[in-house]
Amino acid sequence: MRRVRRALLFTPGDEMHKIEKAAKLNVDSLIMDLEDGVALNRKAEARRTVATALRTLGFGQTERLVRLNPAGSPWQGDDLSATIDARPDGYVLPKVESPEEVRVLSTTIAAAERARGWPEGSIRLLVMIETALGVLQLRQIAAADPRLEALIFGAEDLAGDLGATRTPEGWEIFYARSAVVVAAAAYGLQAIDMIFAHLTDLDGLSRETRQAAQMGYSGKTVIHPRQIEPVQAVFTPSSEEIERAQRLIEAYAEFQAGGTGAFAWEGKMVDAPMIRAAEQTLARARAAGLFEG
Repeated sequence: MRRVRRALLFTPGDEMHKIEKAAKLNVDSLIMDLEDGVALNRKAEARRTVATALRTLGFGQTERLVRLNPAGSPWQGDDLSATIDARPDGYVLPKVESPEEVRVLSTTIAAAERARGWPEGSIRLLVMIETALGVLQLRQIAAADPRLEALIFGAEDLAGDLGATRTPEGWEIFYARSAVVVAAAAYGLQAIDMIFAHLTDLDGLSRETRQAAQMGYSGKTVIHPRQIEPVQAVFTPSSEEIERAQRLIEAYAEFQAGGTGAFAWEGKMVDAPMIRAAEQTLARARAAGLFEG
């Protein structure tokens, strides 16, 4: 079963007290950051802190991820070698622009797994799409490696790369935001939406998250603990949605048994796409532990 990733919380890798607090929040995924959240003169300290946290802290059911520095940077090799023995659940690779970056990292991780007697493929990869070239290479990146599980959209870096001005409406990044969902769906990956930078505007966060869910995203990156609950709530089917999806699928089975394809149900015409949507609702509910059927 695919891991549930509704909210993925970034936390600076060089601040142990923040990692300790985050480990107790019951967020779906925690991304301990070695990249943008860490000053250049704190990279080595961040690696040591993240490795110690992975070895010593209890994270409960939270997925333990480490964001590396980008491919081609002088830091990624040290990031990996300093943290791999602590066996994180996965790595987040930022600013990906080619499938080769993904394959090279996966090959390096595979060698580490074999050397340590770990199951090959047990350490996951999530990649961030946050440059113009990365958007243009989405198809190749999404198909790059079996270890890859999710595409994460990074709007802030993309806007900077484009020379665009970020706006609340987000039209300047809408094409790329849509393209990430399409590529993820085409290759069976999760699509994770961008951060919401305004920490106190929880209504705005909920609106943006609902839009992401409507677009096909399955989760969203967050940058503060107060953002976790609103985001996870949006991506969790309600009891009413679960019950309605069940009834729709049951009705579909009855009509199919009677030789009817499309049919009218609760005032709407129902066909295969609506059934697929209902099945996806139940799959999300099942993954979140809310439905066992």
